[in-house]
Amino acid sequence: MAGKKRRIRMKRKALFAAGLAVAGLFAGCASIPPGAERGPHGTMAYLVKIEASDPDVRIEANHQPIGTAPLTLKIFGDPDGTFHDFGSYYYIVQAFPTRTNQFVQTALFRTGHLLTPEDRIPERIYFDMNRPPPAYPAEPPPYYYGPPAYYYYPPAFYGPRIYFGPPVYHRGWRYW
Repeated sequence: MAGKKRRIRMKRKALFAAGLAVAGLFAGCASIPPGAERGPHGTMAYLVKIEASDPDVRIEANHQPIGTAPLTLKIFGDPDGTFHDFGSYYYIVQAFPTRTNQFVQTALFRTGHLLTPEDRIPERIYFDMNRPPPAYPAEPPPYYYGPPAYYYYPPAFYGPRIYFGPPVYHRGWRYW
């Protein structure tokens, strides 16, 4: 009897210690370094330098004008150095040309919205205004969607067997 009680106490102590370890692991994940500027939703500020090949290029972040290049942009991100999900899939930084024969340049960063991957916040973004935009294919690639819905066969139904009558014997087994 005494051995059984001792084993129960040991199991309780082990479970309690494991619970404390898990709670400590989750409690230590959301810490912001000392001296960092705090932002909304547990974020912290990161300063990103934005430069362009030509001066006085207009810069927009998430379709909001922020100034002309070169400038320093304050981005609020997660403490691990990635973009924070404020409700959109991408954080967009665009540079608009000031002269002819130049192209709009766009930098897209994933924010991790709805469990998608997230990108790290860069220290510097450079826009080459003379670089042409990427060429996209003329038509979308063919996709295979599988057979139409009317080819679907439902799985066979094997419900309970109900038998009324005298007992049936088969090779030593009795079915009824």
